[in-house]
Amino acid sequence: MRWAIGVGAALVTAIGLVLIFLLAQATNNRALYEQNYARLFGINVVVAALLVLVIGWVAFRLLRRLRQGKFGSRLLIKLAAIFALVGVVPGALVYVVSYQFVARSIESWFDVKVEGALDAGLNLGRATLDSLSDDLANKTRGASSQLAQVTDAGAGLALERIRDQLGASDVVLWTGTGQLVAGTGASRFQLSPERPTPQQFRQVRADRAMAHVEGLDEVPAPGANAPPVATVRALALVQRPGFDFNTEPRYLQVTVPLPPAVVANALAVQEANREYQERALAREGLRRMYIGTLTLSLFLAVFGAVLLAVLFGNQLARPLLVLADGVRQVAAGDLRPTAVLQGKDELGGLTRSFAVMTQQLSDARGAVEKTMGQLDAARANLQTILDNLTSGVIVLDAEGTVLSTNPGATRVLRAPLAAFEGQRLTEVPGLAEFGHDVQQQFDEFQVERLQHGLDHWQHAFELHASGNGLSQDAINIVARGAELPGAARLLVFDDISEIVSAQRAQAWGEVARRLAHEIKNPLTPIQLSAERLEMKLSGKVDAPEQAILTKSVKTIVDQVDAMKRLVNEFRDYARLPAADLKPVDLNALVNDVLQLYNAETLPIAMRCELDERCPPIRADAQQVRQVIHNLLQNAQDAAEAASRSTGQIGEVVIRTRLGESGQRVRLTVQDSGPGFAENILKRAFEPYVTTKTKGTGLGLAVVKKIADEHGARIELSNRLVDGAVAGAQVSLSFALAGETQ
Repeated sequence: MRWAIGVGAALVTAIGLVLIFLLAQATNNRALYEQNYARLFGINVVVAALLVLVIGWVAFRLLRRLRQGKFGSRLLIKLAAIFALVGVVPGALVYVVSYQFVARSIESWFDVKVEGALDAGLNLGRATLDSLSDDLANKTRGASSQLAQVTDAGAGLALERIRDQLGASDVVLWTGTGQLVAGTGASRFQLSPERPTPQQFRQVRADRAMAHVEGLDEVPAPGANAPPVATVRALALVQRPGFDFNTEPRYLQVTVPLPPAVVANALAVQEANREYQERALAREGLRRMYIGTLTLSLFLAVFGAVLLAVLFGNQLARPLLVLADGVRQVAAGDLRPTAVLQGKDELGGLTRSFAVMTQQLSDARGAVEKTMGQLDAARANLQTILDNLTSGVIVLDAEGTVLSTNPGATRVLRAPLAAFEGQRLTEVPGLAEFGHDVQQQFDEFQVERLQHGLDHWQHAFELHASGNGLSQDAINIVARGAELPGAARLLVFDDISEIVSAQRAQAWGEVARRLAHEIKNPLTPIQLSAERLEMKLSGKVDAPEQAILTKSVKTIVDQVDAMKRLVNEFRDYARLPAADLKPVDLNALVNDVLQLYNAETLPIAMRCELDERCPPIRADAQQVRQVIHNLLQNAQDAAEAASRSTGQIGEVVIRTRLGESGQRVRLTVQDSGPGFAENILKRAFEPYVTTKTKGTGLGLAVVKKIADEHGARIELSNRLVDGAVAGAQVSLSFALAGETQ
């Protein structure tokens, strides 16, 4: 912060000096002054205000340090005051002298003699120009007599002679109406030469001749090397013999350029007189301008001197402040490295020596703390690893008391183990059997360890839901135990329920594939043989035997068809293709499938509740159609069975809903059947597990397999009404078409 303040103050001071220089240049250049003086003066005032704010802020900090009793505050104030006086006193003396000089010298610029000389020069210039004009008017009047007898056709030659005689640049002969008769010089190349005004024609008729100067009122362009061209233009009446009122008068116009030296001198005198008059009128403002510039320069110099005094004083007092702060830190037990000054003087060397001493003390204490830090780091790393393991970890003592657990253990066993630390594992609700089995494994491990030198044991467990408050699915885990120092025991376990379920599904799929292959081959020959036997024996046996034959063949054919359907279901389960996920409108798909279930012909009530807000889902339309059909068929069968036993009309409800998060769509199918038994509910998604007498047990297995292909979440449960089972419910949650799984 101090370095930034110093650089900023130096930068502002430098800018102020540059602006003062530009301001002084503007006062010496009138054009530059008129353009930029106000802007430069305003910027200088802003810079001066910034310097005042910086000085005020620094003074406030110094006073606050002094009131707080900080070491070095008085020394810093004293040094700042000394440097400030060194800069302020000479500056004030120079300002007083300069003020008197500026105030008096400006008055000396405006002298009566100078003003009289300028007026005399202007009068002399005017007299000279008037003399030239009168002379040219007389000559033009005399030359007009040469045109008295000249016709319009010969006027050109006469005008050329007059032009040579008078040394004119242009000679023109006009009629009284302003029509050009003839002309020589520059007028010959102009389509419409400038004609005299009617007022000038009237004056010439009265005075016979007149002349005036043109071009002296034009202001020279900035940077022009040559003065503008000025001319004397004379106009005279031409006296013609036999003149009467019916004869149109003629006028001779002669234009003669003025000498460039006369024009330049006249313009110089005129410009000097104009500037003198302007400055004489702005005398008071000019004085204020110079005095203001001088005062502002003094302020910038004084402010800069005060600011530099504070900064230089701070540089001298800073090493002492650093040492004092370092001593207080060491006394408080803080051995962090102290600030070191890079100066080559003795004070800088003292700060470096103090820093070396502090570093040595810090190294000595750091060596003691290093071992403790490494131990804490190792403990923290171990805890971090345990917290992020997907496996469950439990540390037990020899009596089976839970010493510590990780979040993975709570997740796998689905019990708040952290709340039971200090209690036995067998006392955790729902884990009594698991705790006894683990304790038994550790006891057996102690015996085998002494006999065979084993370092761990491994065993698979299946935790059942009955009476333990866990979810309805059984949990399959594989556990591994080992001894820790201090008679502690380490138990590590993983949830392998999904692996077991996948292995069962794969095994059943392989069984289904082989059964479909082995059974389907002989079915067609059996059916064909039975039909051929009927065809051969029909009409050749008596009526009773014919009836028995027909009935037997029909039984064989029907059973073969049933076997084929069973084999096809096996084959479809084993060869279910990979899902082709595309955007699918679930509501439209449900309505399409419901067309197959005519409410008028069904013995149950079919109710559909579709959420119109549902967006398209990522799914395979054919496979989702099969899911809906299987679920509706199972729900219909369950509702019909319950209806036959109770005599009431059964009901099936299919529902779609957009989730509260707006990220998934849920499909739900409910029935009013008897629900699932507890042993069936745990394994309902496994192949060949069914409650129907004619079912194959593949319906929900296919639904589960399709749900896994779609990344859908599937849930199966009984519906409870007043504590009694009122039917079953299956729900699938699909991802939206625009979402990734």
